Amino acid sequence: MKITQLSMDTLKRAQERFEETLNQMKVNEANTMPAPLIKSVTWLIWHTARELDYQISELNETEPLWLKSGWSTKFALDLPDDTQEWHHTPEEAAKVVVTDKQLLLDYLAASVEFTTTYLETLDEDSLGDVVDTNWTPVVTRQARLVSAIDDAIMHSGQAVYTRRLVIGK
Repeated sequence: MKITQLSMDTLKRAQERFEETLNQMKVNEANTMPAPLIKSVTWLIWHTARELDYQISELNETEPLWLKSGWSTKFALDLPDDTQEWHHTPEEAAKVVVTDKQLLLDYLAASVEFTTTYLETLDEDSLGDVVDTNWTPVVTRQARLVSAIDDAIMHSGQAVYTRRLVIGK
């Protein structure tokens, strides 16, 4: 088995966890932030999709799906397209709301597919390539991929927890 296949399978599990969680909620429940520092399920899914989209776009040297495929227009959020959502205040996170859960699932699916397509075509010998020298130690392609997929896994678990806080199951 290729290392990249393990990464794809792991990412798929996070996607399934998000889908199951969102399908158990009404849209208003998904948009609910149960406490100021606990982000909504909507935000967690949106952020995960964006992070995969932007991280892989950078590695792939392509325009992010958020812009290229019109997701920015479809979501029409009261946030700039270059928002740094990992730094969102509770007030900024509360602006990430949807009226249709399918929009979230579709963007997540597009971002996961974009990531898996990249992983399928990736030469595993390039995993050690340095992709970012702004950190100490420098960031390799492998470290960037692990970070993005780990973030998806973490946020999918947070979504389950948030759902339990919001609807009690």
